[in-house]
Amino acid sequence: MSNNSSITRFLLLAFTDTRELQLLHFWLFLGIYLAALLGNGLIITTIACDQHLHTPMYFFLLNLALLDLGSISITVPKSMANSLWDTRVISYAGCAAQVFFLAFLFGAEFSLLTVMSYDLYVAICKPLHHGTLLGSRACVHMAAAAWATGFLNALLHTANTFSLPLCKGNDLDQFFCEIPQILKLSCSDAYLREAGLLVVSLCLSFGCFVFIVLSYVQILRAVLRIPSEQGRHKAFATCLPHLAVVSLFVSTIMFAYLKPPSISSPSLDLVVSVLYALVPPAVNPLIYSMRNQELKVSIRKVISWAFVNTDHLSITVHK
Repeated sequence: MSNNSSITRFLLLAFTDTRELQLLHFWLFLGIYLAALLGNGLIITTIACDQHLHTPMYFFLLNLALLDLGSISITVPKSMANSLWDTRVISYAGCAAQVFFLAFLFGAEFSLLTVMSYDLYVAICKPLHHGTLLGSRACVHMAAAAWATGFLNALLHTANTFSLPLCKGNDLDQFFCEIPQILKLSCSDAYLREAGLLVVSLCLSFGCFVFIVLSYVQILRAVLRIPSEQGRHKAFATCLPHLAVVSLFVSTIMFAYLKPPSISSPSLDLVVSVLYALVPPAVNPLIYSMRNQELKVSIRKVISWAFVNTDHLSITVHK
C-alpha cells in the first residue's frame, strides 16, 4: 500500500495519444492563453494608466483581470508543456501548488464578483451614497478581504487534502490537479474531513450567490423606476457585463461539480473542465470591453501610445 509519503509525482489526464493531436492541443491552448494574456494585460495596463478609470468599478475590474491571469497561468502552461514533450507527469509539489493556487484564485474571484455586485447595487440604488460607502479605502479593504478569503480557503483545503493517505495510484482523471481528483486516490475515511470542508465552502459560496441574486433584484427594481429610456439603457449597460461574467463563472463550475453521475464521462468531464478553467479568463476582458465605450476608448489610447513609442524607439535605434 502506498501513501502520499511515497508518491513523488502524479500523472495528469492526456487529451490524446496521437502526436499530431497533441501538437494541435498545444497550439490551441497557446492561442487561448495568449488571448487571455493580451486581453487581461490590456485591461490592467489601461486602468492603471488612465486617471479617469480610477473608480471603484474599474478598481475591482483590475483585480478581476489579475485573478483571471493567475488562474489560467496555473493550468495552461503545464498542460501545453506536457503535450509538447509527450508526457503526463507533474511533480507532487507542482500538483500541490496547482491545487492551492486554483482554490485561492477561484475563491478570491467569486468573493470579488460578490463585492462587485454590491458596488453596482450602491451605484444604481443609492447613487448619492456611493462616494461615502465606496471610498478608496473601503474599496481597498473589500478587495483585500476577497483575496484573503481565497487565501484562507486555499490554505485549509490544500493542507487537509495533501495530509490524506493516498493508496489508489497516482493517475488523475483531469488535465490539472484539483481536490476531487486527489480525494479519489484516498484510501482512508479521513477524506470525509475534506468533504466536510468542501460542504462548508459550498454553503459560503451559496451565500455569496444569494447576495448577488438579491442585489440584482434590487437593481432591477431601481432600473425599472428610472423614467427616461436612456437612463434605463445606461443602467442595464453597466450591469450586463458583470451579470454575464457571474453567469459564465457560476454555470461552468456548477455543471462541472454538480452534474448528475449518469451523464458523466471522461470526455465530457474534460470538455467541462476546459470550459471553466480556460473560457472565463479568456472571455471576461471581451465581455467587459464590448459595451463599455469609456474602456474601449482608453484601450485604444494605450495601444496607440504603445505603437507610437515603439516606432519612435525603432527610429532612434536606426539612427
